[in-house]
Amino acid sequence: NVLPPCLLLALLLLVPALPAPHERGLIFNLDTGELCLQSAQCKSGCCHRRSGLSLARCAPKAAELQECSPKSIYGVYYKCPCESGLTCDADKSIVGSITNSDFGICKDPRGSDGS
Repeated sequence: NVLPPCLLLALLLLVPALPAPHERGLIFNLDTGELCLQSAQCKSGCCHRRSGLSLARCAPKAAELQECSPKSIYGVYYKCPCESGLTCDADKSIVGSITNSDFGICKDPRGSDGS
């Protein structure tokens, strides 16, 4: 079993074009403060905008007791989702999900905040 020469050539040309997973790219793996269109582009996992007219930028996820948004299908947030291990205690509604306005507070589900 030998690869056809054209397939071998195609593989050799594509390998250098594939970025290493840890390297910063132009579209993915963006740092905090860089412009984004989707949260999947950001290292932090949050593409944040201050208002409906502002440009979205990568931002850190919300820490415990900070305002947050539940995970959204849109991938752009007015309040970032919580850091790993925390849950966004928000009053979820259909209207809030559509308008991306169902904000809450990040809480530790194990109750370490004294409650």
